[in-house]
Amino acid sequence: MGRDGSVVPAEQAGSKKKKTRSSRSWILLDSNGQGTPLDIDKYSIMHRVQIHARDLRILDPLLSYPSTILGRERAIVLNLEHIKAIITAEEVLLRDPLDENVIPVVEELQRRLPLVTAIHHAKDYPVGHMEEAGEEDESPFEFRALEVALEAICSFLAARTTELETAAYPALDELTSKISSRNLDRVRKLKSAMTRLTARVQKVRDELEQLLDDDDDMADLYLSRKLAGASSPLSGSGAPNWCPASPTIGSKISRASRASIATIGGDENDVEELEMLLEAYFMQIDGTLNRLTTLREYIDDTEDYINIQLDNHRNQLIQLELFLSAGTVCLSIYSLVAGIFGMNIPYTWNDHHGYVFKWVVILAGAFCGLMFLVIVSYARHKGLVGS
Repeated sequence: MGRDGSVVPAEQAGSKKKKTRSSRSWILLDSNGQGTPLDIDKYSIMHRVQIHARDLRILDPLLSYPSTILGRERAIVLNLEHIKAIITAEEVLLRDPLDENVIPVVEELQRRLPLVTAIHHAKDYPVGHMEEAGEEDESPFEFRALEVALEAICSFLAARTTELETAAYPALDELTSKISSRNLDRVRKLKSAMTRLTARVQKVRDELEQLLDDDDDMADLYLSRKLAGASSPLSGSGAPNWCPASPTIGSKISRASRASIATIGGDENDVEELEMLLEAYFMQIDGTLNRLTTLREYIDDTEDYINIQLDNHRNQLIQLELFLSAGTVCLSIYSLVAGIFGMNIPYTWNDHHGYVFKWVVILAGAFCGLMFLVIVSYARHKGLVGS
């Protein structure tokens, strides 16, 4: 029913519901960690963060795009598996916040983005160490948000790898001990899952490696620095405005590195902090890839072992076929002798058929047995059968 009491067609009602779900598929997280669902279309988002339509298309869940980290003038476009976000110097736009895999990311962003988190962490130290804790926890807003996303995707892929290992290794051992259709089908499914997971991990690793290899790409991710440079012509002489964060893997940078960054100030070519952040998670995702590589090698070794077993069984069948063929030839000769003596031809031997019959049977059997032994001995001499 419409507002005026008229009946609304089902197609229009469904499209309105779909549009409502689509418009509510974004959540805005500010620097205080406050989350606000956004009721805006993609054009409003493009205008808000000043990115192109092709960048927003990368975040479309209906389209299949590989993992990507793009640095733009005022935003970072992040597409890491289920984590699809736009990070600016002051806020984070996250897509599909109600997804079961995205909800922990939203909660972690709400916990790690606010400044109060680092302040409470510093209060846990004595007075003499409070300044040291604050120095070690400094990090710009966009890097804290980026770190949460990288930590979440690395942990997610590592968890999937652990689940796959837990299921794969027992299945492979069971297949080694007993080759059956059920075990083969189970291993086939696990191998397909491993191939897909390896491709996903490999893409994230390649994206981080590509960023680490290019200083210009890493410099594009310093949104706070670019914002400070745009707001003040003299901002190049001082360090950008850093915000404290919790001490996680990527943010544990030495005081010496912090001091060197502060000394260099607004040098746009200085990417040391981001490089250390990306390097930490690159090593983590590379470790996950190594685990998958080890699993692949184990699967390949199991396949080789099974093929060896199957080849051995085929060889045994060939040997059995050789013995049966040799026995068939010998019995054919014996049957030939019987057939000759069964013919209605007059022989003088028929006068003493009992005596002759006995010796014909004995000699023919001995000849056939000797012939069988000769064939088997020749096959063993040539290596056709086992000794």
